[in-house]
Amino acid sequence: MNMRNPRFDDLRPYYDEEIHEAMGRIADSEMFPILSSFVYPNRDMKEIKDMIRGYTSIEQFQLQVMKAANEQIVARSIRKLSHGGIEKLDREKRYLFVSNHRDIMLDATLLQYILHLSGHRTSEISFGSNLMRPQLVVDIGKSNKMYKIIRESGSMKDFYANSLHLSEYISHAILEKKESVWIAQGNGRTKNGIDVTEPGIIKMFYLCDSSDPVRALVRLNIVPVSVSYQWETCDAFKALELYRTQRDGVYVKQRDEDINSILTGINQYKGDVHIHFGAPISEDDLEPFNGLPGNAFNKQVAALMTNRINANYRLSCNNFIASDLLNNSNLYGEHYSDEEKCAFLDHYHRATSIEVEDMEALRKIFLGIYANPLRGRMFGNEDFKL
Repeated sequence: MNMRNPRFDDLRPYYDEEIHEAMGRIADSEMFPILSSFVYPNRDMKEIKDMIRGYTSIEQFQLQVMKAANEQIVARSIRKLSHGGIEKLDREKRYLFVSNHRDIMLDATLLQYILHLSGHRTSEISFGSNLMRPQLVVDIGKSNKMYKIIRESGSMKDFYANSLHLSEYISHAILEKKESVWIAQGNGRTKNGIDVTEPGIIKMFYLCDSSDPVRALVRLNIVPVSVSYQWETCDAFKALELYRTQRDGVYVKQRDEDINSILTGINQYKGDVHIHFGAPISEDDLEPFNGLPGNAFNKQVAALMTNRINANYRLSCNNFIASDLLNNSNLYGEHYSDEEKCAFLDHYHRATSIEVEDMEALRKIFLGIYANPLRGRMFGNEDFKL
């Protein structure tokens, strides 16, 4: 298979030769003044446009634009960005980073920032087709190594074909293009604080090489990644969505809701953020499941991934405070101060001040977003119930 196989043109990021035209479209966008003022405050607009138009490679875009954007995000909304485990990864190897997913954009973009600072190549990033609009988002995403995951619903035949195509692309990216890949452990963000790896995603990973699932998974160098936010991004939005889903049985997104979530995630204060890279999943890890029927194998590997991600999730004072508030106790009082509890209560009351029919239900859901990571660490997330 050629490194530039046209079969994947519908999914892949841009090639370097496509960057120049994409930069022109970005510079001409009506949103450019807002974006540039965030990334490059106090710099001349014409100077920035000329600089952007001059880029001809993904590396230039990532080092000059995305690195600066991440520095602004960290400076404006993160008290401390820390990481662990990456020192045990080989800079010459390529990995499949499988992560819990709390924020539409930040989980992946902060991981790229840490990869770069640690001397690793940045990875390709999964991006749902439902988010790939308008053209400005497509150009920024595909210039930043984003590849598309098809989200549109269809027949089971279409779903299988899309899963197989994605499986082939991920394998192609890691084994032939020699690019690492980031993907979430499930379909979309976790809204309730319960991080669970979907068995279906495990099946997708080896779908293109299903004769020997263990060998196929080991070849991908799967690394469980845990992303932890002291202050959950878009927590008020998530609580309201969960409340309405619980009330109505379904939730219908409003127009531009995803873009609003992206912007809120960028600007909302996040406190301490930690990203932990676990040890790659080895053949020894998977051998106990070898020979199990497909569904049982997928569930066991998914549970293994879930446990690794939960084990490396960094709990904050807010997780302990929320758990005590939810249970009307002081069981974890030693893990937080009175000042930290007051700060959480202030945020909690503001975030749940919206008028709904059942305020108690909304507040319980909100507290659960913060308490559930603690419950997941202590008891595991298999068959987790709110």
